[in-house]
Amino acid sequence: MPPPIQALAGVGLRAAHYRDFLARRPKVGWLEVHTENYLQPSGWDNHVLHTLRQDYPLSLHGVGLGLGSAHGFSEPHLQRVRAVVERIEPALVSEHLSWGAVAQQQLNDLLPLALNGAALDLLCARVGRVQDVLKRPILLENVSTYLRFADDAMSEAQFLAELARRSGCGLLLDINNLYVNQCNHGEDALLAMQSIAPGSVGELHLGGHLLTPHAVIDHHGAAVAEPVWGLYAAALLRFGAVPTLVEWDTDLPPLDILLGEASKAQAMLAQHEQHSPWHGVPVLPRPPPSPVSLDALAAGQHAFATALLDTAATLPSFAGESVPQRFSLYRGNMSTASRRTLGHAYPVVLALVGEAFFGGLARAYGRQYPSDSADLNQFGERFADFLTSFPPAAELPYLPDMARLEWAVHLAHYAADAPGIAPEALASLPPDQLEARRFSLQPACALLASSWHVAALWQAHQEGEGQGKFPRDMQVASWALICRPRWKAQVLVVEAAAHAALVMLQQGQSFGAALDAAFERDPAFDLAAHLRQWLAHAVLLA
Repeated sequence: MPPPIQALAGVGLRAAHYRDFLARRPKVGWLEVHTENYLQPSGWDNHVLHTLRQDYPLSLHGVGLGLGSAHGFSEPHLQRVRAVVERIEPALVSEHLSWGAVAQQQLNDLLPLALNGAALDLLCARVGRVQDVLKRPILLENVSTYLRFADDAMSEAQFLAELARRSGCGLLLDINNLYVNQCNHGEDALLAMQSIAPGSVGELHLGGHLLTPHAVIDHHGAAVAEPVWGLYAAALLRFGAVPTLVEWDTDLPPLDILLGEASKAQAMLAQHEQHSPWHGVPVLPRPPPSPVSLDALAAGQHAFATALLDTAATLPSFAGESVPQRFSLYRGNMSTASRRTLGHAYPVVLALVGEAFFGGLARAYGRQYPSDSADLNQFGERFADFLTSFPPAAELPYLPDMARLEWAVHLAHYAADAPGIAPEALASLPPDQLEARRFSLQPACALLASSWHVAALWQAHQEGEGQGKFPRDMQVASWALICRPRWKAQVLVVEAAAHAALVMLQQGQSFGAALDAAFERDPAFDLAAHLRQWLAHAVLLA
């Protein structure tokens, strides 16, 4: 396992700051990334992370395991996380004290856990399973919540302390979340810190929050607030110098502003020494089972999920005030996640239909095709099929094909890295060998044949390529090649003959058979020009 991260301030690495980090290598103690953004061992994100890990210690922070889910915990997802950990070799691995799945449906949110013995027993077992699979202790983070359950048997701090004691995990104490929960539930953040043993805390988080009429929201979209800095000072007195991360995930500022927040944390860290660094502790024997059954925990989570998806459903029993308004925040989170995820994969569809209509599309799609994976990058897989049978989208009959094109671009971003065949290698093949050769297409490559001019329309929405200029006539047959020569996926408008040849190669046919298909479609097919294009875009594999 890599050496531990020193008691320094770090920042979350987000895609908007990749170029800055690669160009400048700014001074900061360490970087944290969300595990689920790096599940694929290829592509631009993976390349950036492997490049920067040469200069910065890394922490993997998971959001998808849903350790507290009574039903629906995904063993395959855990194995994917294991693969990322083995590939990246981070100094720290962390997850959240939350749940996020029922049966086969993923809710893709950090939902509040009932704080009782059954949940504690389940978490201890799950943490043990994760630590066994990853072959290392992990950190668990306290989450911000809008609601507490009426029958909670302990405080969150007591739950965390006992979880760490029994499972051997460490704690990632989010100071902003402590403050948010203090505001939302009247809990004493200072008292909560006193309930937690100093040697059990392996990391601290700082972040911004949003004040709303009914609750304070941990939105990671602003600078750290002064009350949170005050609690951070108290945390350093209690726990000593602990690796500290500044989170900023939404409304990202220029990198220098984020680094300024980290510098402020670093200045405060420098005034303290490490008290009892966390290294993981032995697991204690399991106590007798809780009187609250796992079935009751599962039933409560099912009721919560039902109310999330059905506004007419009865809400579970919560403590506190403004329960309907606060529960609606969880519904809003779910809707926002669907819209943001689909918008990331389908930016041109979004531009074509507008924000309001796209929001309705996302909600309807989520109801018809609920998420079944902790990896949100897979959520939009059936969007094109959905659009085909969605009556309000019928006025734009080319929309399903645009979605198919954009999904191919989305997949190309994460496709396996593979170098194309070198021109010299191709030129060295004798004619008979070249004709018999069965070339594979690069893993990122996809082909699309459409009755609509969707490839040109897609290109019109790209910066620097006639943004916003529609083709004069959309009802024109077109063919597209999606490829990724290096790190960025591209869409090429190709001729029918070239498309026919590439389809043959994609099906495993020989180069000679591919040429026959091309010349049958167009006797004037320009082989030399197309070979140059395919080689330049790394379409053919050796």
